[in-house]
Amino acid sequence: MNVGFFERPDPRLIRSADPTPPAAIAAALKRDALAFAVCLLAIAGAYAATVDAGLHATAVTRGTIVARGLYAPVSIVRDGRDIPHIRAANQHDLYFAEGYAQGSDRLFQLDLSRRYAYGRLAEIFGTKALALDEAQRAVDIDGIAERQLRALAPDDRAAIVAFSEGVNAAAASQPLPVEFRMLLYRPAPWRPKDSLAVSIVVSLELADSWHDVFARDAVWRQRGPRCFDSLFPLSDARYDVTIDGARNAQAARVRPNGCDASEVAMRPRRDAIGSNAWAAGSARSVDGHALIANDPHLILTIPGIWYLIDIESPQMHAAGATIPGMPGVVLGHNARLAWAVTNAQMATTSVFAAGHLGRRFWVTERFHVRLARDVSASYYRTSREFSVPSDSSSSAVALVRWPIYAEKRSAMATVLALDRARDVATALRIVANYRGSPQNFILADRSGRVAYHVAGLVPDDPAWGRYVHPARDLRASFPPIPFAQLPRKDPARDAILVSANNKAYASAYPYRLSAQFEPPYRAYRIAELLHVRPRYDAGYFARMQLDTLSPIDLEIARDVVRFARAHPQEEPRADVLAVLGRWDGRFEPDSRAAALEHMLRGSVLGDAPEFSARLNELRGIDGAAAQALESDLDGWFSFAFEQRRAWREVGGMRIEHPLAPMNFAFLNGAWLPGAGDEYTIHLQEPGFAQSLRAVWDVGDWDRGGIAIPSGESGEPGSSHYTDLTRAWVAGELQPLPFGSAAVAKNAAATLVLRPR
Repeated sequence: MNVGFFERPDPRLIRSADPTPPAAIAAALKRDALAFAVCLLAIAGAYAATVDAGLHATAVTRGTIVARGLYAPVSIVRDGRDIPHIRAANQHDLYFAEGYAQGSDRLFQLDLSRRYAYGRLAEIFGTKALALDEAQRAVDIDGIAERQLRALAPDDRAAIVAFSEGVNAAAASQPLPVEFRMLLYRPAPWRPKDSLAVSIVVSLELADSWHDVFARDAVWRQRGPRCFDSLFPLSDARYDVTIDGARNAQAARVRPNGCDASEVAMRPRRDAIGSNAWAAGSARSVDGHALIANDPHLILTIPGIWYLIDIESPQMHAAGATIPGMPGVVLGHNARLAWAVTNAQMATTSVFAAGHLGRRFWVTERFHVRLARDVSASYYRTSREFSVPSDSSSSAVALVRWPIYAEKRSAMATVLALDRARDVATALRIVANYRGSPQNFILADRSGRVAYHVAGLVPDDPAWGRYVHPARDLRASFPPIPFAQLPRKDPARDAILVSANNKAYASAYPYRLSAQFEPPYRAYRIAELLHVRPRYDAGYFARMQLDTLSPIDLEIARDVVRFARAHPQEEPRADVLAVLGRWDGRFEPDSRAAALEHMLRGSVLGDAPEFSARLNELRGIDGAAAQALESDLDGWFSFAFEQRRAWREVGGMRIEHPLAPMNFAFLNGAWLPGAGDEYTIHLQEPGFAQSLRAVWDVGDWDRGGIAIPSGESGEPGSSHYTDLTRAWVAGELQPLPFGSAAVAKNAAATLVLRPR
């Protein structure tokens, strides 16, 4: 029998050479099936054992570890919340130790963020992640990071090199996180370029999406500019406030005839990645210090997007929160200055019809797909634009011009420089060179001054994200608006500042800046609470962050009651109207009225662009559509009686692990009861919420505090995986020890890294 020259013969074929082959084959298969089952059980047992070991493994946080690459010993003191307080003799060792701490606590999160940035998730998740990788690879974050790495200043390059060495030292000495064991792979070494890639993908997530531009373009072309402004108002003029919290309300416009939202085919709908921030100068505080508050709103996962940290060397001392993968402190304070940031919600993405694209500038990207063949995709890339699939045609591509794509300067430089800034004036000079997606920076220093400035790349594009440019516009350049012409508020000790992704400029400002800002309801409520009293303390700012009153939802509830009573029908509705009529507008956990109103708003007013149009109908601005509104309300009232649940249940959410959709839900975090909604200061909606809360009493750093929803550790076996949730739900804001005495008093574990 010719079996082959390069393969071992199948033993079943050898055993089948018997006077009674069928019996021999049956016996062989029986024996092999048993052996195969035993092998499967052994493999499953080994897999279960290694996963179980990973579930119980935790990073070493006390004692002494020898680490190659250090110049001098470094101490990492963990407080009761497991927050690292790093004390180093030089800058290199400081960033090395920060990388070591992040690599110890969040190694899988680091690798997942890096893979997402580079479009390499399919390598571990298979074909289900391929579409996401293909979309992500269009931006060429790898190429942007490579260019930014070459252009980094020597000190900044040294910082991310040291940070990378620290991450890799932790990966080599600490237990392998359970997620790697479950997915059966080990992470590649962390590279300095990877930190830049994480910072770039953060800017990409904060930028105006080209998918939103496509959706707005469909409305623009279908209905024209006049209807577009009606269906996508820049803001809700009734609630507008300026950056200093002053009312900026204007008369609402009547919707032009023929601008019916129900006929709009494409409607952009995505969670707005926003934040709240406000500040008061020393003349407005009880203790004579400036005050500043910040709570960014992001997708809520476990581990969370923020990592709390305190870092000190002879050259600097900063504390607050950073994004895993990035060195330094992104949001927080140093010894003399505090800063807060919100997304400016400004248009940065210009989209062009592609026209004819020649063969030049096309590149091929190869995707490694787990348990499947490699896949290739072609992308068109010039020095200024990259191609994406057009949402309006499955066979066409469009070209996107995103300023960071062509930018060699890194936003990381701004983070590292702010950590060392001495005062507001210095910080303003630093943020003038910020090259990320536009942000609202609020600053406060120990002199008691507070200031505000928009910073980032805002192209002066006449489209402002409302429509797709024709191909001929590719010849045009849209230079960024100069820093000095972006919205600002000069330093002052008697100022209050408010920022919540809203339109913060008055009508005389020369630039539009956005297709549509976030509704101003949170900013309005912040200003309202600031105007209640002449002076504040850190405790008052912390209580403001827990406020659950929604001005717009309260208005809607009252208008619905008024409208329903003015248009009575035969169906019984008195009970529902009574509940809504008594509601105080607060989305408190025990409120049934909050659950009723939220269901009403979603069912009757809908999402953008229906929301703005229906809101005007309810307000009586557009009486022509009252009959349709009445019909919709009747339909809602017919099932409103069945709503008996409180907001605790209706608005509640589970903090999910990224692997939960793969049947690994045991990695999930805690359940958060409903408290607040998308228009309250205490923002919370399914999957999306306040991701941290921070209040700083500027100069008295051991007051105020910071909180995150789950825990500092990304290890499920750690007691610090979800230990901070109880305090988060209770609204407790615990100080972040900063001074030497406070750190020593709160020390729970100390790890010393020593050079080899």
